[in-house]
Amino acid sequence: MFLSSSILRKLPVAGLIVASLGLAGCSQEKAEVKDIIRPVKVVEIAKAHDTRTLSYSGSVRARTESALGFRVNGKITERLVDIGQRVAPGDVLARVDPSDYELSVKSAQAALDAAERQVETVELARKRAEQLFAKNFAPKSQLEQATLTYDQAVATRDSARSTLAQARNQVGYTDLKADRDGIVTAVNADVGQVVGSGTPVVTVAVDGEKEVLIAVPEMEIAEFKPGKDVKAGFWSDAALALDGKVREVAGSADAQSRTFAVRVSLPNDPRVLLGMTANIEASAANEKQLVSIPLSALAEQGSQSIVWTVDRGADTVHARPVKVAEFAADGVRVAEGLKPGDVVVAAGTQFMTENLKVKLAGGTTQQSASAEGDDASQLR
Repeated sequence: MFLSSSILRKLPVAGLIVASLGLAGCSQEKAEVKDIIRPVKVVEIAKAHDTRTLSYSGSVRARTESALGFRVNGKITERLVDIGQRVAPGDVLARVDPSDYELSVKSAQAALDAAERQVETVELARKRAEQLFAKNFAPKSQLEQATLTYDQAVATRDSARSTLAQARNQVGYTDLKADRDGIVTAVNADVGQVVGSGTPVVTVAVDGEKEVLIAVPEMEIAEFKPGKDVKAGFWSDAALALDGKVREVAGSADAQSRTFAVRVSLPNDPRVLLGMTANIEASAANEKQLVSIPLSALAEQGSQSIVWTVDRGADTVHARPVKVAEFAADGVRVAEGLKPGDVVVAAGTQFMTENLKVKLAGGTTQQSASAEGDDASQLR
């Protein structure tokens, strides 16, 4: 079959028409690609917290600890308690050699006996002088002298009695006794050691109120005032949490650590034992409001740090410059550029372009994006 010359002349025009139709199809495909809506994961910036949490560790101790020592000098001959042993009032904790003090008692007793005999002697002389004066056989001066001698003998006898009582007390002081219920926490001297009066020998933690001693740096000590309410947790029991109260704040910092000693009173609870490690948490005003976002939400445009925010009305994303304050293990702290209510793309920022159509993936579950120290929230 042969084609006429007129048909041959029409072939290029048909080719152009086919090519045009092909180009139109490509443009339509590109337009369809442009209209694709990309699902994104986002975080919503909630209102930052006005407070922050301060946390310090310390050890549980008795509010009152008595460092007990002998009231007399001597050589320790017995130690009757060990660390951890419970004691009650009157229990003997240790003894020193009482030999010298017992000899003092004997000497004082002898002096008292002599003084009493002297009183008996001068009393007879006084009575005799009274009888003679009554019969006018002796002058009044003799009676006065006998009376004065008697009074002196009585005073000497009373002094001897006091000396004897003191000597007996000294013998009693050779026994170191507990004066309150408690538990022995330290032994500072042992058998054979010579100690002076008042030297600590045994330390007893008195039963009753317990407290936690923590060290607070000078930057945060202003947040701790007597009477401040705090929370106490314990490493040995995660379920044990008590309400505590700041009882005492040191007036000066430790010379070496430059920290202040803070004592926190605890309520009476049998589960809290001396020496346990406690964690004290206190709330403080948050001076610097920083918003925390995931690291994956941060992008760069040139030399500027940006985030992609979602316009919920138009379902489009827009670049917004931000000022980064610091990087943390849980994300990025942003000081400027974001406000409560902003919705920020949390992942896939490399695929974002200005005015790109997006939709939020899944439901909208709000969690709190944070002020300084808290984790950012995700909307899925």
